[in-house]
Order: sequence, then C-alpha cells, then structure tokens
Amino acid sequence: MVFKRLMQAMGVGGPSVETVLSNPNCRPGGHLEGSIAVTGGDHGVDVSYVALGLLTRVEVESGDNEYTTNQEFQRQQVTGPFRLEAGQRYDIPFRFDVPWETPLTELYGQHLHGMTMGLRTELEVARAVDKGDLDAVAVHPLPAQERLLEALLRLGFRFSRADVERGHIYGVHQTLPFYQEIEFYPPPQYAGAMKQLEVTFVTDPRQVQVVLELDKRGGLFTEGRDVFGRFAVEHASAADADFTAQLDGWLRQSLQRRGLFG
Repeated sequence: MVFKRLMQAMGVGGPSVETVLSNPNCRPGGHLEGSIAVTGGDHGVDVSYVALGLLTRVEVESGDNEYTTNQEFQRQQVTGPFRLEAGQRYDIPFRFDVPWETPLTELYGQHLHGMTMGLRTELEVARAVDKGDLDAVAVHPLPAQERLLEALLRLGFRFSRADVERGHIYGVHQTLPFYQEIEFYPPPQYAGAMKQLEVTFVTDPRQVQVVLELDKRGGLFTEGRDVFGRFAVEHASAADADFTAQLDGWLRQSLQRRGLFG
C-alpha cells in the first residue's frame, strides 16, 4: 500500500513522502521491509530525521472513565540529518523490527474485529514534524499461537472480538505497556459455567506465555467472578503438543475446583 502526502507542516511547496511496504504481513518477532521516498519541493530544506513508528489502538482506564488512544510501541529512526534540494529524490530502504509482544490482527485470513495496526512515517524539517499517514500492517500468529487458537476453535469456542488494554498482567514479564485480549464465546459444554473466555499471549524469543481468563456466570444469589490460569509453551515444542486435550483438561479442572462445573 502506498501513501503520499504533501508535508503541510512545511507549507506549500515543501517536501513529500511516499512509503512502500514490500509486504504488509508479518509475525511477532519478525520484521517489515520497504522503502521511503522523500522528494524535495520547490526549495531546499534541511531534514533532521526520518523515523518509523508502529502503533495500535489501546483502551485506557482512568478512574471511572475509559477511552481509546493511538499508542506507538516501537520506533526506529531510519536516517540522520541530510540536505534535500528542490526536486531531489532521496530513497531510504528500511528493515523494521516487529516486537515479540506485538498484538495479532489476523487469524486464518480473517481480520480480528476490534484490532488496528499501522506503520507511521515521520519526517522533521526545521523543528516542524509531520506524522504522515498510516500504512496498514497485518500481524499473523506465530505457529505456537496459531495452534493454541486452533485448539480453542476445535473445542467449539467462537471468536467474539479482540482489543488491547493498557497495563501489566500480574506475575507476567512484559516489555510493552499493554496487552491484547482475544475474546471467545464458549461452546455448549462450557456455556453453563462461563460467559466468555479471554486469551492473552505474552511472547518472547523462547516461549509464549498464555494467560486465560474465564468470565464466570453469576447465579441468582452469587456474583460472577473471573478465574485466571497461566502456562507457558516453548516455540520449539509447540508442534508436538496436543493443545486441544490440554486446554479441555485445564478448563474442566479449573471450573470443577471452583465448583463451577459438574
């Protein structure tokens, strides 16, 4: 996808920027490649830098209020200062690192409802910064993540929505200031004990930490409550694991221990 925008911050006749991704698809821990073409306007300028930033929409809770905001979570400067003469074209190839904890936006070729991800190009001339436009990015699951999500679908869970929430999960090492929740509706065998299941992946080069949250149904005299579980899956061993049986066993045991499942 190609975006081109007149650099309005520098006024009429200023430089323009065109960013092209070789492939907008990526995985956590991977990279995006492409090129940026900066073209001079009708007069020469001194460019301070060109940078790229990966950002997503994040839900923020503040007291009794909740709002969403764009959050940049990975930034990479791709040039230092340079002189751009009138009409000159300056081409900048780039390789942008995608963090391991980057939220997913796609599953089996389908976009996860509620997710937004984009790569933004930023250029500064004479202390005036133009944020440019967003180049849409699609983040696909790693093999371990895909097999875990596939196991839930085999058990009958149905995808509801996904979002990203600012904050940290207790007891889990995070490098980003937010985490993703992928929400599922339960199948009939669990529907009497839970309203939904929320799945969070916190990934590093060695493993995926999987955090499960069961939103328990409330009864006539009892309030609903959340049941949490956590386990780790190493990337190297993901292909050999039977996640369908493991998840089914964990869910049933967790609900039975808490008297939520017959």
